[in-house]
Amino acid sequence: MFVVSNAGPLMVLAKLHRLHLLKALYDYVHIASSVYREVVSAGLQQGHEDARTLALFLNQTQWKPENVTSPEPNWLPVNLDQGERDTLVLANMADDTLVLMDELIGRQVARTRGFRIKGSLGILVEAHQKHLINTAQLRLSFAEIVQRPDIWIAPALVEQVLKAVISKNTGEEDSKDRFLLIKETAALYTLTP
Repeated sequence: MFVVSNAGPLMVLAKLHRLHLLKALYDYVHIASSVYREVVSAGLQQGHEDARTLALFLNQTQWKPENVTSPEPNWLPVNLDQGERDTLVLANMADDTLVLMDELIGRQVARTRGFRIKGSLGILVEAHQKHLINTAQLRLSFAEIVQRPDIWIAPALVEQVLKAVISKNTGEEDSKDRFLLIKETAALYTLTP
């Protein structure tokens, strides 16, 4: 399987210190140079710690950013940023492709092209299903996503996905109280100045 990632999942997993899950799940993830510049180069210039974490991870795994030299196909909408465009061009180079992307418009384009798609939440759920993280770690990661102002995934979506996972694993239909407890627990781990 050919796996290619856009910026969103890389940033989210770096912020959560869960980048190792990408290696465990997919062995190798292709990353366009434009995505690297957006997440690592620009992030380091702006002093973002997750950019440093991602740079170290990419160096350790020896995953190299890839230049996209193919002409852009006419099916790419103009309202995608360069990283999303290059990610989809890379994805188009293989037959059995999984696109890791959180951005809605990019996901819609990937879906119309027949690519499999997985976002940050889906990666964490897959890691849980494959026993790479336990339920408590999944809950904590989801709670941290909700609490962090620098992760832009809708809390309602996080709650919906968590509820589906909990219901599937334990048969519990009402996980809203658990989700609120998770949010409160995560608040205890939030550092304040």
